[in-house]
Amino acid sequence: MHFDPGVSDIRAAYERISGHIRRTPVIEVDAADFGFAGQQLTLKLELLQHSGSFKARGAFTHLLGAEVPAVGVTAASGGNHGAAVAYAAGKLGVPAKIFVPSVAAQSKIDRIRATGADLVIAGDRYADALAASQEHVAKSGALPIHAYDQPATLLGQATVGLEFEEQAPEVDTILVAVGGGGLIGGMASWYRGRKKLIAIEPASAPTYAEALKAGQPVDTDVGGIAVDSLGARRIGSLMFPLASQYVAASVLVADEAIREAQKLLWKQLRIVAEPGGATALAALISGAYKPEAGERVGLLVCGGNPMVEPSF
Repeated sequence: MHFDPGVSDIRAAYERISGHIRRTPVIEVDAADFGFAGQQLTLKLELLQHSGSFKARGAFTHLLGAEVPAVGVTAASGGNHGAAVAYAAGKLGVPAKIFVPSVAAQSKIDRIRATGADLVIAGDRYADALAASQEHVAKSGALPIHAYDQPATLLGQATVGLEFEEQAPEVDTILVAVGGGGLIGGMASWYRGRKKLIAIEPASAPTYAEALKAGQPVDTDVGGIAVDSLGARRIGSLMFPLASQYVAASVLVADEAIREAQKLLWKQLRIVAEPGGATALAALISGAYKPEAGERVGLLVCGGNPMVEPSF
């Protein structure tokens, strides 16, 4: 399937969902606050989106643009996508059945259950949950909402780029955490090379990096501390051509750097980010990505559903 939406398609999707999502804030932060030299960083706080991640954009794009059967919708997810689909379905009065693997964070499981969606734990990895959800679709006729490899998903995630460019047009380079690639694929379809997009992945889950080596999406061994959000075994087939054309580089970061980025986001900004949400920052604090002199760097804090929610 080919996916290459134009600016007008993305704007139309944004207009359709704008009454259901948050326009998440952008803040300026001194790079010195994170322990390295450089000018200010521009952070888009997409973890403040409904359900705790950018995924709500794709979920609403699906539900508002499709004819939903009476049996409702289904999704497989490491947690964030499932929470987003469950949230959107609940708001629109649609039944939802969500499949998650055993590695899903308890905070995400709790979030899904709180919406009233039917939740099923299936297998140990995202691929296992996906297989179970596909079996459910075959038996029930439910509408499947893929976490990253359907046009409506990427179209919704592209609205992050639309928003970010309106809020911070001066940014030259944007660092984006990558799991299945729906977010960076959508953003690539919006920017189309106008900004330098950098794909950041955990070294323990190098799905996009391995696809680049092979020249096509391939199955990859995944693990590590961000596996619940960035643990897709195979990069999306729809995003891969877009990323190959419009993503400037692929960078891997260690789990230790991700954990340190989480700590710094809390220490300096009082932001509780999950590992996947801190992965883009990890590339900067570890030196895995080194900005050029004068380069204006932006990054997404894309998820705020850690394994265990803070207790207050």
